[in-house]
Amino acid sequence: MPTTTPPSADRPGARVLDHPDVTAIRLEDVLHALADPMRLRIVRCLAEAQGELSCAGIELPVSKSTCTHHYRVLREHGVITQIYRGTAKMNGLRRADLDALFPGLLERVLEAAELQDARLAG
Repeated sequence: MPTTTPPSADRPGARVLDHPDVTAIRLEDVLHALADPMRLRIVRCLAEAQGELSCAGIELPVSKSTCTHHYRVLREHGVITQIYRGTAKMNGLRRADLDALFPGLLERVLEAAELQDARLAG
């Protein structure tokens, strides 16, 4: 179950999920989060969208509880942000943070995933 922090002052009563501070994001954690095919699929969808997507907006061939786990790993490892908007949990890439910490890493991973797809497609 995701951990929560007290509601923010700008959104009284809203559930707020914990995210690691940018100074706490570690390369090995980011690489671990990106190593799973389902989590990489989520990141690719968010990168393509260039904005926020709801969890329901990204179809994954796994159970809802498994989806929740994958989103939690990505959030807790500093790869994505999650925020509640009404009943929807919106997801976005922490692209600026990742680019500042590990210049070019995210772009290289996304490019490598595309090359792999092309190679495996024949």
